[in-house]
Amino acid sequence: MNAIEIIDQLKANLRTFTCLLENCTEQQIKYKPDPLQWCLLEVVCHLADEEVLDFRTRCLQTLQDPKVKWPAIDPQGWVASRKYMDQNFSTKVAEFLLERKNSIGLLETLENPDWTNTYQHPKIGPVSARMMLHNWLMHDYLHIRQIHRLKTEYFRSVSGENLQYAGNW
Repeated sequence: MNAIEIIDQLKANLRTFTCLLENCTEQQIKYKPDPLQWCLLEVVCHLADEEVLDFRTRCLQTLQDPKVKWPAIDPQGWVASRKYMDQNFSTKVAEFLLERKNSIGLLETLENPDWTNTYQHPKIGPVSARMMLHNWLMHDYLHIRQIHRLKTEYFRSVSGENLQYAGNW
C-alpha cells in the first residue's frame, strides 16, 4: 500500500472507531474480562495518547528531520501516571477522534514527503517514516480487534443466553 492508501485507511478507521465507541454503557466501558487486561476506557485513553505523542509526532518528525531524537513515550506506564481509569470516556473518545482528524489533516497537507527518511532507533534499529505510517494503521487494527473482543466478552457475560447460534468467535 502506498502512503495515500494508508492515510485513506486511517481516515476510514475514524468512522470505525466512532461507531464502535458510541452508545457504550458505564458497565461496558469499565468491563475487564481479566484484571490484567485493559477496559474500553483504558483503550480509548491509550489511543488518544498514542495518536498525538507517538505515531503523529514520530512519523512527522522522521519526515522533517530523522536525526532528531524521538520524544520518550511510556504507553504501559501512562495507564497509572495519567490516571486512565479516572478519565471521562466520552471526553476521551471525542479527544481521540478530534486528534485523528488533526492527524489526517496534517498528513494530507504534506508536500512531497520522503517516506524513506529513516530514524535510527536505539533498540529497534532503522525506522522509516513509511514504516511508522504502516505501523500506525496496524495499531488501529489491533485496537479495533481489541474493542470488538471486549464488547463481545462483555455481551457474553451479561446476555444470559446461549450464543452458540451466532457462531464461534
